[in-house]
This record gives sequence, C-alpha cells and structure tokens, in this order.
Amino acid sequence: MRCVIARFPFDLTKSGVLDAMKGIKPEPITGDSVIVGRRHYPIKQVGAVITRQDRRDFSAGEVTRAMTQLGFTCRTPSEDAAPSDLTPLQTASALLGASTPV
Repeated sequence: MRCVIARFPFDLTKSGVLDAMKGIKPEPITGDSVIVGRRHYPIKQVGAVITRQDRRDFSAGEVTRAMTQLGFTCRTPSEDAAPSDLTPLQTASALLGASTPV
C-alpha cells in the first residue's frame, strides 16, 4: 500500500511492518498505540522504525491512518481509560483487582 508520511511516499505492507518490528522492544505507551503481532507499541515508535525518520517529522495521525489501512489495530488513550462514572475508591479497587464496593 502506498501512503504518505511526513510528505514522503512509502510502499508499506503488513508483512513488511511485522518484519521491521520483529525483535524491537516496545517502549512505555503514553499516547496512541498500535498492536503489531502480539505486542502493543507506541504509534510514534512504529512510525520511526518503518520510515527511518525522526519522530518529530510526522504526526501520530499519519502513522495511525497508515497502520489502520494495513489492518493493524490502533488505540487512543481515551479508549484505554477507565470509565469516568467511577469514584476514586472504585477505580482504585478495580486496579487492585478487588470487586467494586456497592
């Protein structure tokens, strides 16, 4: 698939992305992420590896769009966040694995 990231055209394939990310350890996720194989990677880390460009040269949206078109699952921090209708006590209990108080 041909896509443009940071004004440069790239011919990307799903197998090519899988090969490029093989053996790369995921960094801590603080923003958007993508699932490559069985691992969750920060979207900017994947973009830097597959394009060999500095992370400041492209946006997370450009890489997210390309990865989604290739069939990868992309996530935003809001999708991973806990529901906002929980109290702080309920959130802490859920994080500890305890059942939420009634």
